[in-house]
Amino acid sequence: MSGDAGGRLLRIFGLGFGLAVVLGGVIGSGIMRNPSVVAAGFPDPVWVMLAWAGGGLFIAIDAMPTVELGAVIPRAGGPYAIISRALGPRAGFLIGWADWCQLTVSTGFIAVAFGEWVHRLGWLGALSAGQVAMLLVAACLAVNWLGARGSGAAGNIGSALKAIGALVLVAALFSAHPASAPAPPPPVFGWAAAITALRAIYGSYGGWQAAIYFSEEVQAPERNVARATFLGIALIAAIYLLVNAAVLHVLPVGALVTSKLAAADAAARAFGPGSGVAVTGLAILCVATLANVQILELTRTNFALARAGRLPPALARVSAGGTPRRALLLGCGAICAVVALADHARGPLYETLLDLYAPFIMLIFLAMSWAVIALRRAEPELPRPWKMPLYPLPAIVSLVLNLALLSVFLIGDWKAGLWSALLLACAIPLYRLGRTRWQKETALR
Repeated sequence: MSGDAGGRLLRIFGLGFGLAVVLGGVIGSGIMRNPSVVAAGFPDPVWVMLAWAGGGLFIAIDAMPTVELGAVIPRAGGPYAIISRALGPRAGFLIGWADWCQLTVSTGFIAVAFGEWVHRLGWLGALSAGQVAMLLVAACLAVNWLGARGSGAAGNIGSALKAIGALVLVAALFSAHPASAPAPPPPVFGWAAAITALRAIYGSYGGWQAAIYFSEEVQAPERNVARATFLGIALIAAIYLLVNAAVLHVLPVGALVTSKLAAADAAARAFGPGSGVAVTGLAILCVATLANVQILELTRTNFALARAGRLPPALARVSAGGTPRRALLLGCGAICAVVALADHARGPLYETLLDLYAPFIMLIFLAMSWAVIALRRAEPELPRPWKMPLYPLPAIVSLVLNLALLSVFLIGDWKAGLWSALLLACAIPLYRLGRTRWQKETALR
């Protein structure tokens, strides 16, 4: 491969990039699609707002162990590098594989949402939603192939545009005075719907940890990872609350629960069908940017696993522009495979992929919460540029809540949990293969 930079990433990004990947890695299909799911689980406007606010507060607490660890261990690859240092190589690989799975699956359902909303505009009707999703993955591959600077600039621009677009939408909906129209009565509260709503909120905030994947590429990561993460979470929670309040200003709960794209339906009700088209366009921008950020993260995870000999060492090669191109190809190919399999099943595509995603991410943050305590005990003198307040309380709260959510979700949908467990079990032969083959290849280089 020409222009090969070996295994070195380029430290070229600042705080702005870190904030952009946090915003870009979170704001997407969740806030555009999930308000209806949350309203179905908590069928009262006050409950809806409290649920979204509670989700933001939980994520801020959940972030504390990860941010402390990310500042202590500024290595590319996100949770894999951190858990390997704190809990050992076996636990590190298990969590790295779980992270690989959740990034692959979640990028799949994000891309599927893109396909569904492209169809909503009447475009590419001859293709299935899954096929349109694969076109998006191919476009992201092309952007990232050119180099880190170009992909970083694309992320910065996309994140800024969708944040501005969301605020413009909120202002427009609050200014509207829609005529009253008949709407179905709100549903009756049920625990199954509430559990699904909690899963949707959790997924909607997912991606807040994006900055730790780029610790070797962000300048002064010991400071900027924490700044980008917590500032990003605060901005995201504010945007989510504003969007939900604006939608509820226009749509009664009974109408909201039937919507697949709540903001667009609210705009269409307030201003006519043409405005719904504009909001759908904003939603498409949101999910396209989110998919690009997740592909960047998956590429860094592949790179980190390969550099340690857990995947073929060739995946750790970096182009002169700062992109691990083979790692990028592997990630995009895996995402397309997930989408194709779900598309072939002809079931509720988005929901199927969403159910597979949730257990992986909860397992990862369970491990991060435990790891921060283990590392403090094992290496108390290690410099910690950012230390969580009230230690170890935030780590314990995060551990208990993630464990409770994981238990509830697995009990509520044991079939999806079984599929997730089968995917996770693939870590065992992969780990053995890495020890017997790829680590030897890495040592010979």
